[in-house]
Amino acid sequence: IAGIVEPDARVRAAILLAFLVGAIQLGITLLRLGDLERYISHSVIVGFTAGASALLALDQLKNLLGMKSVGDAHSHFLVRFFRSLSEGGGVQFETAAVGLGTIAAVVALRWLKRRLDLRLAPELLLVVIGMAVLTSWLGLDARSVAVIGEIPGRFPSFAPPQLELGDVRELASGALAVALLGLLEAISMSKALAAATRQKLDMNQQCLSEALANLTGSFFQCMPGSGSLTRSAINQQAGAVTQWSGVISAAAVALIMFAFAPYARFIPRAALAGILMVTAWNMIDWRALSYHLRTTRFDAAIVLATAISAVAISIEFCVLIGVLMSFLLTVPRAGQTLLSEFTLTDGPLRERLPEDPACGRILVFGLEGEMFFGATAALEAHFATIEERIVPEIRVVVLRLKRARNPDAVALTLLEDFLERVKARGVHVLLCGVRAEFAEKLDRTGISAQLGTRLFLEQPVRLTSTMLAVRHAYELIGNDTCAICPRRGGRSPEVAVQYEI
Repeated sequence: IAGIVEPDARVRAAILLAFLVGAIQLGITLLRLGDLERYISHSVIVGFTAGASALLALDQLKNLLGMKSVGDAHSHFLVRFFRSLSEGGGVQFETAAVGLGTIAAVVALRWLKRRLDLRLAPELLLVVIGMAVLTSWLGLDARSVAVIGEIPGRFPSFAPPQLELGDVRELASGALAVALLGLLEAISMSKALAAATRQKLDMNQQCLSEALANLTGSFFQCMPGSGSLTRSAINQQAGAVTQWSGVISAAAVALIMFAFAPYARFIPRAALAGILMVTAWNMIDWRALSYHLRTTRFDAAIVLATAISAVAISIEFCVLIGVLMSFLLTVPRAGQTLLSEFTLTDGPLRERLPEDPACGRILVFGLEGEMFFGATAALEAHFATIEERIVPEIRVVVLRLKRARNPDAVALTLLEDFLERVKARGVHVLLCGVRAEFAEKLDRTGISAQLGTRLFLEQPVRLTSTMLAVRHAYELIGNDTCAICPRRGGRSPEVAVQYEI
């Protein structure tokens, strides 16, 4: 919170930034872009939680051991961390005793709480009060144990942001970055907590709360903010189960500021560091972490990249890095379309096995998967495979597209080129199982006009487009059948195609 004193130009800019961040987040909410969070892999969330926990523990280590913080806010975290360890004055044993004692007390009280089923027992509050009293009684605060110090006992005053066009233009790009990073961080924390509590999460509601918090705060001289990982985790570990826990927590903070600020200054920093250490340990879902690391290299890479970047780069950008890694690793997997060959020589149309004889006049293939730009390499390879199978005796190629989805301009261009090459060799190509949305795109690109009657739409009956396409293939070849053709035994093509695959 800024502005207990008259704000200067820098503070006014920060207040305006909070207003712009809230406005942008409100726009994101109205556009319901929070639904895009489902594309954030859970591996990113597992890595984010592990990295954030490690970052929290490393950051609080100096307070736990009584070392001085060395380095300014503009230095990288790891630089400040190593400088604090090497130049921070060494371990203060009294401070370390308070910090480690806090950890032991929290663990012991939580064990007792579970043992006696005391669900409402405020073990964290009791430990903080106990350590504050003990530190003051022993006079440790007068020697080496650092305490919180003075806390202002009043609330910030109402002061609306000054909306000047020049300042808005200058801060707009930064506000957009802060708004997006803040939402990503809050979404990651929310998904991590929702995974632990098995609660349903509404991301648009989360975005709305962030937006309203920043908008409202900008009228009370507040800096732009996001969700707090430590506060949320402590709240959840203390037993919070509903949204009212946030309201009660905020009311408690206001009460402490207004009524107990003179006493809060006696709280040892090491005690808070100890509580945060316990919180950081419990934040990590060790079972989920182990599960994602051993399941696939894809999941392990995302978890490790996100966790390491949280410490090595920043907590704000680690989610972006995890999402980018998800994208880079997912697109090639999504582009893995499948090609299957079918046979109709011995009864129902089925997938052709290696030992099955191949028809000398008709080839039937099925194409499955997402037909978009990411599948370019796979589609080119599949079309090349089909063309290699076209020997001079082949008259018709039936290409089944029932499980081919979402074609884009790149995939349709490859399909059109394939059709033209096969047509130049004097071979008919029949497309069957074509869904309505696929057929609409074929119409818009002119491929349907090129095919004419050789396009067979998906039918809402059991004997559908594949049977119709094979029947038309037999009409095209007439009596020019091969040695294994079902017609040679007096059977009709309907016998060979009894149901849709």
